[in-house]
Order: sequence, then C-alpha cells, then structure tokens
Amino acid sequence: MTQLQAGVTIGETPPEVSFVTAEGEACTSSVFAGAPAIVYFYPAAFTPGCTTEACDFRDHLDALSAGGYRVYAVSGDDPATLSRFAAEHALTYTLLSDPQHAAARAWGAWGEKTVNGEQTIGALRSTFVLDAAGRVIRAEYGVDPVGHVARLREALAL
Repeated sequence: MTQLQAGVTIGETPPEVSFVTAEGEACTSSVFAGAPAIVYFYPAAFTPGCTTEACDFRDHLDALSAGGYRVYAVSGDDPATLSRFAAEHALTYTLLSDPQHAAARAWGAWGEKTVNGEQTIGALRSTFVLDAAGRVIRAEYGVDPVGHVARLREALAL
C-alpha cells in the first residue's frame, strides 16, 4: 500500500481548498486567515475517537479563544451530518465538510493507517496551528484524541 501523506510545510500557507460548512455555505481555506487558528482533521463524526476529540475541543474552547485561536474541524462528512454532530454534542466552533478529501490530501491528513488491525487509506487525525496570516506554525499527524487538546494547550502555552 502506498503512503499518500505529503504534509504541509511549517512557515508556509497551506494550499487553497474549498469546503462546505455544516450550515451548507461554501468557503475556502482563506477563512483561516485573519486570526490564529487551529484546524483539525478527523475521520468521521459520531465515531468514538472523533467524538472524544470534538468534545475535548469544545471543553477547552474558552481557553483557546482567550488565547486568540479560532477552531475549525474538517472531515469528509456531509454538511447535514456535521450539523447533527454539532447539535448533539453542543459544538460551537466551525465544522467543515471535505467530501472529496481534497483538503485532507492537500494538507497531508490523508494516507495509510491501521483500523482494527487492517491497513487502509483514509483520513488521518491531524492538527494544524496557523498564525494570523494563515501560515502553518505547527503540524501534528497521528494525533491521539484522548488528552490531545490539553497537550496542544501546553505546547501553545495557553
């Protein structure tokens, strides 16, 4: 199986890609510029690890916001699924749909992984921190969802 992950380069702006919000509105990655941002990619809404991670960001959102960060979550889920996910778990940050996985591929959040002991290709749990100009200042791949945001806050001194 061929590894597809390429990754983004620290100090550069990630490639321009298109998304659809949970509300069904089109946007591009330029939405991340203007304030520091945390953009995290996750495999699928309503799965145990992804729900843990989403709720972890929710529970730390006040501290992240106080540090000036906006949070964006990206998955291949359709907008209706994202909307239900946000409502069910009281997620108040922006959820973005990447149905063709173009953003995940462009950012290196797509590649080989092991699921239930089997090799597969798919979304890789990844987190990126961007400065106000939209440049990558931190990239994490293969993120463990349990305690991830606390570790991220520590790294960002928040």
